[in-house]
Amino acid sequence: MPSDVILVFVPLSVLDFRDRAAAYFGEKVGVVDGEMSLTYRVFGERTHRLANALHDLGLQPGDRVSFITYNTHQLLEAYYGVPEAGMVLNPINIRLTPHDIAYILDHAQSKAVFFHRDFTPLVEAILPQLSTRPVFGVMEGERGGLAEHEYEALLGGSSTEPRHPQIDENGIAELFYTSGTTGLPKGVALSQRNLYLHALNAEIALRFDEDDVVLHVVPLFHVNGWGVPHFVTMTGGRHVMLRKFDPVALMQHVERHKVTRLLGVPAIFNAVLHHHDRPNHDLSSLRQLIIGGSPASPALVRALEHEIGVQAIVGYGLSETTPIVTLAQPRRVLTEAEPATRAAERQAMTGWPIPGTALRVADSSGADVRPDGEQIGEILVRSNTVMIGYYRDPDATSLAIRDGWLHTGDMATLDEQGYVVIKDRSKDVIIRGGENISSVDVENAIAAHPAVLEVAVVAAPDERFGEAPVALVVLKPGAKATEKELKAHCKASLARFKVPREFHFRESLPKGGTGKILKSELREPFWAGMTERVH
Repeated sequence: MPSDVILVFVPLSVLDFRDRAAAYFGEKVGVVDGEMSLTYRVFGERTHRLANALHDLGLQPGDRVSFITYNTHQLLEAYYGVPEAGMVLNPINIRLTPHDIAYILDHAQSKAVFFHRDFTPLVEAILPQLSTRPVFGVMEGERGGLAEHEYEALLGGSSTEPRHPQIDENGIAELFYTSGTTGLPKGVALSQRNLYLHALNAEIALRFDEDDVVLHVVPLFHVNGWGVPHFVTMTGGRHVMLRKFDPVALMQHVERHKVTRLLGVPAIFNAVLHHHDRPNHDLSSLRQLIIGGSPASPALVRALEHEIGVQAIVGYGLSETTPIVTLAQPRRVLTEAEPATRAAERQAMTGWPIPGTALRVADSSGADVRPDGEQIGEILVRSNTVMIGYYRDPDATSLAIRDGWLHTGDMATLDEQGYVVIKDRSKDVIIRGGENISSVDVENAIAAHPAVLEVAVVAAPDERFGEAPVALVVLKPGAKATEKELKAHCKASLARFKVPREFHFRESLPKGGTGKILKSELREPFWAGMTERVH
């Protein structure tokens, strides 16, 4: 037999994860959404119904199907039902403007849009801006008006027989639009191969199992739900949906459902940590907190471990990498050899690459930086989890992926043990009189002050130095601190040129769909009326 003949080739498909859960955990409650509980057998049947309903609507393989909703069981069903139909899932960031959402639906050429009834006014505002009208279906609402269909009625009228689409593991399965800070959203196209291998890589790194209960805090519209819809299903764990973030609601869900792991951005964990009602909730079921989306301060990681009594680690990823790239999981060979204080410091770093991921930190010439934890360069990633490309945008794709490496735009250092520490987005680096200042370093210094709840540091114009750092601070409830006090605090740990020129105290800081602080909004007022930015 010729050596180049492949006797068995099974295309990679995330549908295998659902089928595995239905086969081996069929009678286990796999999904909880409010008062609704679905076993994995029933969940699987509902995804089959969704796949058949999409075909009954006349949609074709390859068509894009968009969802505008909270973290609901319907959107989790779409993670499997839409690809079973051979179509492309496009979850929409519900916090974008109607203009941006209309652009996304047009650019994606969505053929069907399912929306939760709460977003009816949003969809009504979008409709006149669309060049082509898709099919609209409402969830948890009444058919009528712009909604030709109602989700449950569609499922109720369709078959539970599974469909068997022809799987192209390199074809687009999911399409997520990055909100970005400038320009129009870009569509990150992820393949079945991306999704499947990301789930395996993340599972090897995180070691989820059937006893894990995960509360979906990260929006499912945000880059593949950080992979949770796939690897939790694959291992037979339990999904608990959190429709809207509220610290009390989160703690109530953890207590009621014995949640074992949470994934979220620093602002979410900060809100829980400092909530006055936290002592009244039993959070002892938690085994691990995974912090991502934006850099977390060492002070936050320490406080979470000390106050809640749970392991807290930092992770890093991008929409373009499906998303997880690194995790600060403790490495026993290091924790046994290094002081305990150093091990704790490492858990607050950006981490080291998960299996299946190659990472470099390169300077502006493309050469690797010194692994000394000092020299800053750009993170480059090479992996089977790197996106196919930006949907219908070859120019942006060719700028992002060069010579087989994804250029992330994230600036970081690398130490001798392979740990990465993000210092800034390249666009967020502050250049004061020729000196580069990492806004993250300054934020970490300010966050260590006991009165500070949240902080963001941005560049503001400066007549003498071109730019200077400015801090926007939210204090903890009942806490007090002055600008003079915070400046003195910073001078104790930062070089003088890194100390913010000004401190502005705010009631809150603007946040995006995942809870990440929107530095672009904070930066803009300082530059209003200027024709150009300094750098």
